[in-house]
Amino acid sequence: MTADPHPLLRGVVEAIPEGDLLRRASQKKLRVKFGVDPTAPDLHLGHLVVLRKLRQFQELGHTVVYIIGDFTARIGDPSGRKTTRPPLEPDVIEANARTYLDQVFQVLDRDRTEVVRNGEWFGKMGFADVLRLAGSGTVARTLERDDFAERVKTGSPIGVHELLYPLMQGYDSVAVRADVEIGATDQKFNLLVGRDLQERAGQAPQVIVTMPLLVGTDGTQKMSKSYGNHIAFRDDPENFYGKVMSIPDALLFDYWRLLTDRDENEIGEMAKACAAGRENPRDVKAALARELVSFFHGAESAGRAERHFQKVVVSKDAPDDVEEFRVEAGAAADLAGLLAKAMLVPSKSEARRMLRQGAVYVNGQRMDEKTAYLPKDGDLFKVGKRRFVRLRVS
Repeated sequence: MTADPHPLLRGVVEAIPEGDLLRRASQKKLRVKFGVDPTAPDLHLGHLVVLRKLRQFQELGHTVVYIIGDFTARIGDPSGRKTTRPPLEPDVIEANARTYLDQVFQVLDRDRTEVVRNGEWFGKMGFADVLRLAGSGTVARTLERDDFAERVKTGSPIGVHELLYPLMQGYDSVAVRADVEIGATDQKFNLLVGRDLQERAGQAPQVIVTMPLLVGTDGTQKMSKSYGNHIAFRDDPENFYGKVMSIPDALLFDYWRLLTDRDENEIGEMAKACAAGRENPRDVKAALARELVSFFHGAESAGRAERHFQKVVVSKDAPDDVEEFRVEAGAAADLAGLLAKAMLVPSKSEARRMLRQGAVYVNGQRMDEKTAYLPKDGDLFKVGKRRFVRLRVS
């Protein structure tokens, strides 16, 4: 048996300076910074990796300083990006920020969380202040980043405002006097900038803690709404459960490590049992799905989601509570348009893609883009493995 590391180090990729984190944590109550730009309305399991680490700090008596990047969201973090993020309107940013707080307190202890917005300090800066901040970094160092270097190599434009982003994130650490900052591994450059700016400001530089990037349901790219491979906190229980069951087996034990409290010995035993054929990975995945759905939606919802999955995906039956969609009687329908209107897919282009892939069925018959469809009352539509709707013709 291997002993689990200290709770604050479990799952950590790097803590810089090495050894400094536990020393500081034993001497004082820390201010642990985490910032997020509200660029989308939903948090997903990729965010949960860092939020769980923040909760561990809170359980040991430390304070989380949760920064809503209402100002930095106007730029958008360029980390890992191949193109410039489109600008967001202030009302969209504000709406997203409100939903973020509702979701984040599903994980964090509200009483040990200090919520601030970086518009509180950036909104008061004049142009002279911006120039002083810009003088704290160099273009050469910024362009050493892998994402910027790749964009220079491919000729993809880099906005001057994007070069300022690491400095702005770093200045957040100065503004809140952070002792520790946590982020995913793709944030390491920005976190180190925070240390530099704190030293310039006469503050003790923060310890930086990097956490692994969670790979999404596609098994290849980091979890992101942009890649369509995410599992959102607010996904309904059936969809949440089904998405967890869809992750590749190769990711199964990484998910157990990063998203649950199971210790390394228990996870190691599960992995050995699967490798030896004593345990079916599908059953271990189902246990993970139950645990995660229970966390966000409760045990009763997890049980219903499991039964739904067994009926719809495993047994390939239609669920008992199929939603209905009403259409007017008439001539042959635009199938792609009908799928989009019935909310089975987000757009007509996605509907056409699903039709080309043979993932659309009506009453068990596979449909394609060339299929002429005349709506009939009671027709059962199935898109993918888990999306159903029954047609009602007026």
